[in-house]
Amino acid sequence: MEIKEGVPVPVNGTPSQEVEIEDSTSLFPRLSNQNNNTFLSRGCCQAPRVYHKNEMVFQHRCSKFDSHDWLKSIPVPESAKVIDIAEVRFKNSRKDYFRIPADLELVVGDIVAVEASPGHDIGIVSMVGEMVRLQLRKKNLVSTPDEIKKIYRKARLTDIEKWISAVEQESTTMYRSREIADKLGLQMKINDVEIQGDNTKAIFYYTAEDRVDFRELIKLMAEEFKTRIEMRQIGARQEASRLGGIGSCGRELCCATWMCDFRSVTTNAARVQQLSLNPQKLAGQCGKLKCCLNYEYDTYVDAMKGMPNTDIRLKTKRGEATHQKTDIFQKLLWYSYVNDPGNLMAIPVDNVFAVMEENKKGNLPERLEDFSQVTENKSDLEGPTGEDDLTRFDNQ
Repeated sequence: MEIKEGVPVPVNGTPSQEVEIEDSTSLFPRLSNQNNNTFLSRGCCQAPRVYHKNEMVFQHRCSKFDSHDWLKSIPVPESAKVIDIAEVRFKNSRKDYFRIPADLELVVGDIVAVEASPGHDIGIVSMVGEMVRLQLRKKNLVSTPDEIKKIYRKARLTDIEKWISAVEQESTTMYRSREIADKLGLQMKINDVEIQGDNTKAIFYYTAEDRVDFRELIKLMAEEFKTRIEMRQIGARQEASRLGGIGSCGRELCCATWMCDFRSVTTNAARVQQLSLNPQKLAGQCGKLKCCLNYEYDTYVDAMKGMPNTDIRLKTKRGEATHQKTDIFQKLLWYSYVNDPGNLMAIPVDNVFAVMEENKKGNLPERLEDFSQVTENKSDLEGPTGEDDLTRFDNQ
């Protein structure tokens, strides 16, 4: 039996029970346009149309770098001055702040024409109201009114038509620019192109390990694309943010979904968390240390404040013991004798401090096993090649 959309279908052969199959594109507009929607990088669920109100173009569920206005339901005091600045988002994570004219009322999701150099650009209003004031203070962008560019108007049909034409050219422009750079033998990678809304300027984002002389490249691209060219060098993290991808955790990259700023990640973050310094495991798709190494770093630093100094050896009558590893959250420190490194003993933090106090007084405990909670032997955990023998779990 053939099932058609919008046609009642009998269920279980009973004519009285009917189910109407609705059009999936009407229920999920994002799914219907996601494959061919070039505006997803701008936070649009569907591409704008020339002869359309475009009310459903911007939705919070479609924006990668979305922001929640938690001050929206809180009334502004009458004595407070209403802020006349709006946050406008463009491609990927590029956002800027513009002054709203007195005769223009904007809401989140409006497509607007803003001041640019030269001409004008087209963006989507992503934030208005008191949250903008907090964002300006957070980013330290508080400046004089003359320094802030202004919003010209809500986008007209001609503005949207030029905007659509410019965005549709970005993909072919990027591939063509890569061919030109390759012919010139430049050691650079052009990974993204953003064409201004009025199609008068194109911004090329590239990555390069060394300094690149792209004066000839700009000359050739200006002749090819008949527009003003601007080159911006970005780092490997920003490149991964723009290209996106799936991390080793199985989820989409944090930098491509919600991270707007990049904190420096050092190997000390891995050492504090007792991770093996393996570059293949600690490096992300950008080739740098994973940003998620910083997520739990502060927690580990706070947990280690009450831990003893691991450089101090524990002295007993049986011999001295050195620190091997630490289980921070269970408050256990693993020690082994210098003359018997194969036997590991898990000693609670309080017992370690007790042994250290006895050593300071000149007293030597009989043996360290009396203070340990768990004792392990490396020979029991390792196979014949010195690696972990997983066959020990067969009988469990």
